[in-house]
Amino acid sequence: MTQTSQRRGTPAQSAAPPQSPARPAGSSIFGPVDLVDLDRLFSAEEKAITLRVRALVDEVIRPNIADWYERAVFPTEIVPEFGRLGLLGMYLSGYGCPGRSCVEYGLAAQELEAGDSGLRTFVSVQGSLAMAAIYKHGSAEQKQEWLPRMAAGEAVGCFGLTEPTAGSDPSSMRTVATQEPGGDWILNGSKRWIGLATLASVAIIWAQTGEPGDGRGVRGFVVPTDTPGFRAEAITRKLSMRASVQCEITLDNVRLPADAILPADSAAGLKGAFQCLNEARYGIIWGVLGAARDSFDTVLDYTGNRTQFGAPLSSYQITQTKLADMAVAINRGYLLAHQIGRLKDADPAALTPSMISAGKLDNCRIAIGIARDAREMLGGNGISLDHSPLRHANNLESVRTYEGTDEVHQLTIGRHLTGHGAFGHTGS
Repeated sequence: MTQTSQRRGTPAQSAAPPQSPARPAGSSIFGPVDLVDLDRLFSAEEKAITLRVRALVDEVIRPNIADWYERAVFPTEIVPEFGRLGLLGMYLSGYGCPGRSCVEYGLAAQELEAGDSGLRTFVSVQGSLAMAAIYKHGSAEQKQEWLPRMAAGEAVGCFGLTEPTAGSDPSSMRTVATQEPGGDWILNGSKRWIGLATLASVAIIWAQTGEPGDGRGVRGFVVPTDTPGFRAEAITRKLSMRASVQCEITLDNVRLPADAILPADSAAGLKGAFQCLNEARYGIIWGVLGAARDSFDTVLDYTGNRTQFGAPLSSYQITQTKLADMAVAINRGYLLAHQIGRLKDADPAALTPSMISAGKLDNCRIAIGIARDAREMLGGNGISLDHSPLRHANNLESVRTYEGTDEVHQLTIGRHLTGHGAFGHTGS
């Protein structure tokens, strides 16, 4: 019987099947990981936007990210450049917003996250959460006041939904908004893990206005962060997302005028907040693929140049099987992101929560698995900030958790498949 397995540490033998001609190096915008001609799926303009964002990442982010990550610094000086490139509120139109397609935004997100999840998260919180809340649910006055400055990077926004005791179950939030006889609103409560809050000029705060616990009375409020009683404090000692800002917000008798509420009927109840979360989840579907691709590229280059036992690591069967599995998974992830993105561009109303959950769930799993495997393939050098995979893996622990844990997305898909909502249900 022919022996097809191989001892660990033995280079691949020459009796390999004949290779088909390779594409010219650099012929795909996705690089060597592109096994199925993904490049063909995108227009010249979509690829041009991809390369413009990649240039920013290569010139500004890559040379500095290890230092920013080690020192736990978010580079605020990059925010105006994000605005100049049209990355903030990228697929919103009017009020100074760029008005690009959802697919273009996805391609930009994966390039940013190839640099670092924290930089992509800034764009996501600003555009898909804070700006989207005002754009979808705000008054004309709220839009005119905030969106042009936010699109330009002149004002930063944050989105306050999660609380210390209410993460996956936002209906149990304890932050309350009480309306006084004169019409003013008084907000009291706290929020936790709120991106950008210490940098923000405006916060979108979600609060109970009715009976606590049912979610139906939840409404969003546009809160200038210089309002008395609003306090944000950065969360430190993090092992993930170190080149990013997450905060705790305290609201102590924050007084707002009557017109601070997001007035649209679409904002009533938690559905208004969930619409924004789905925008952020969409960006994650694409973004994490950038971290996965960067991890793959890093280890492909490393194993091709690292010689052990007289041969490059890339000539060993174990290395090649791992690289093959990584590449196939990344290609699968891009195909899923592309399908969801094209559907979103064609008809946003046709995009269901289960579609978004399928993309966020599987692509996060793909990305974190690849980052971990790439770290392992780098050996001891993999724990150094000289290489990106462990930094990506640490960041992806957060990305996998925020905007819905794996379990939340599994139950969203389960509800779609069975017709039964199992959130909070133990089966007893």
